[in-house]
Amino acid sequence: MELNKYIDHTLLKPNAVEAELVTLCKEAKEYHFASVCVNPCNVALVKKELAGSDVMTCSVIGFPFGTQTTQVKCAETEQALKDGADEIDMVINIGKLLEGNTSYVEKEIAALASICHAKKAHLKVIVETCYLSEKDIANVCVAVEQAGADFIKTSTGYGSRGASLEDISLFKKYLKKDTKIKASGGIRSREDALKYIEAGCSRIGTSSGVKIING
Repeated sequence: MELNKYIDHTLLKPNAVEAELVTLCKEAKEYHFASVCVNPCNVALVKKELAGSDVMTCSVIGFPFGTQTTQVKCAETEQALKDGADEIDMVINIGKLLEGNTSYVEKEIAALASICHAKKAHLKVIVETCYLSEKDIANVCVAVEQAGADFIKTSTGYGSRGASLEDISLFKKYLKKDTKIKASGGIRSREDALKYIEAGCSRIGTSSGVKIING
């Protein structure tokens, strides 16, 4: 197993500065991680730093709360792709899902999926599992698949908790086999990362990628 290829090397804190982002990219290139995941304002810098490498550039959208309008998320996505993003990690409108307005959530995901796929970019959908019941997870799994997203993702890292193995088990219960799963939030050790991969995750979002690889 190439553990490094499961890792989205992540820096999403609001006070991240250029020197930290440059270091992040150097680490990602050295360890051949799957991607570097950053806030939209840092996509152009990261794309430049990763030029010539096998590491993708990933941008979060609607982060961390998902409360922007669909129009704003679409504009943010278009700009991130223009700046060089290969992957987009969007946050759903959690309140709409909890209200039972799954149609709103599905339409929003579909709008971003259309923009991403037109540029051959992947879309990951952050559903913030810490706020969701099993019924909510079942509903959002259907919405993610119907909308044509590539991945479902557990968490932003800004909720009341990060990923859990129970989340992954529920995703596997309600998703079709071709929808990929990304776990994020609180995964900081090699042991934890391997547990999530064994549970069925295709990608791990973490700021501890180097530590995970080095054991």
